[in-house]
Amino acid sequence: MSATPRFRLAALLTAAAAVLALAGCSTGSGGSGDAQAGFVSGTGGVDTVPLAARKAAPAIAGKDLEGQQVKLSDYAGKIVVVNIWGSWCSPCRDEAKGLEQSYEKYKDQGVQFLGINTRDTDPTNAHQFEVNQGITYPSIYDPDGTQILKFPKGSLNPQAIPTTMVVDRQGRLAARAMKAMSIYDLDAMLAPLLAEHS
Repeated sequence: MSATPRFRLAALLTAAAAVLALAGCSTGSGGSGDAQAGFVSGTGGVDTVPLAARKAAPAIAGKDLEGQQVKLSDYAGKIVVVNIWGSWCSPCRDEAKGLEQSYEKYKDQGVQFLGINTRDTDPTNAHQFEVNQGITYPSIYDPDGTQILKFPKGSLNPQAIPTTMVVDRQGRLAARAMKAMSIYDLDAMLAPLLAEHS
């Protein structure tokens, strides 16, 4: 095989691997370091942290897609569902309407949803995605992943897109799912946190 076809094959394989990772197609639940960090891989691809082992969520902040400043700490005392998404991401489109339905279901029970939009180089695309999907909760515009990188490695950090994380009422990371979520997945993820005393 000449150098040119080998180069093309290598470039094609590299591009395919990148597309799979960006589309949230990675299947790992975090690797062997996860168990040492104190969280447990649960059924259905949801990792949870026992109450006594939870660590504080990072100080996520930025402008939303309307240009307003938003901080995770704005929702102190609430359970916060943090969804990391991109308008270019097919699994993100699949889960979007269910996320909105769950937000409407739980918002009067002390649950807030907060998106982090990433890798959209033009906020117009992200804004149009929200309009098309009927999303009414805020999303921080984070095209270069600055806010995502605040989640420490070895914690319930996002490692795929989409990723959904839940922060408990005390502002601690409690659960993570690195897959597209259904309304049933969200019900199961939120039920134990809603049952905890504040």
